[in-house]
Amino acid sequence: MHSNVHIRKEEMATMPDRYRAMLFNSLSGFKSLALIATKNSQGRTNIGVFNSIVHIGAHPPLLGVVFRPDTVRRHTLEHILDQKSYTINHINQTMLPMAHQASAKFDDDISEFTECGFTEEYSITGTAPYIRESTIKMMMEYKMHIPIPLNGTIFVIGEITEAIIPDTCIQEDGYVDLQKAGTLTVSGLDAYFSTELIDRYGYARPGTVPHSLLNSTERSI
Repeated sequence: MHSNVHIRKEEMATMPDRYRAMLFNSLSGFKSLALIATKNSQGRTNIGVFNSIVHIGAHPPLLGVVFRPDTVRRHTLEHILDQKSYTINHINQTMLPMAHQASAKFDDDISEFTECGFTEEYSITGTAPYIRESTIKMMMEYKMHIPIPLNGTIFVIGEITEAIIPDTCIQEDGYVDLQKAGTLTVSGLDAYFSTELIDRYGYARPGTVPHSLLNSTERSI
């Protein structure tokens, strides 16, 4: 029989910084995991690891990402605000552990592409590089950013202008099979997970019984 740990606001305030960051990063649940790649006006490329990417809307297709306070230089944020172009690249298992290594604080003149062994790949859609080793990737166009005064973070919103997805991973209804693509997820700051699909359900309506899309004769994949 286990017992619960009750952590109250007063205790949270006195926690060591790294412990508190790890606790609340993992407490929020499994999160999206991706590498954001950029290039500055001098042609220097950069890769950052992000677990705070969220869907905002589908028409137009918008994604948001939270950046930590700019109390130190944030190369990815600087490049996005300056060049307005960036890519979001899903991480698969073949990219670990070097994808994790991309979170290291490299000097300005060092590219994570070189240090982590990733390959630049370009499209006519934008100026930022894709990561060739990534299976699912998106070209993003910066739209706006919102400072969050509560903690100094910055919420950047961008529009998807191109998506590269294996044809075997897109189902007839538009669902993208991330498991088939090998996309990983993350808990906390350093724990990476593969995924396993349990089920898909039809559109929920009041007064109806949820029905499985995977175990139904109506399934069309």
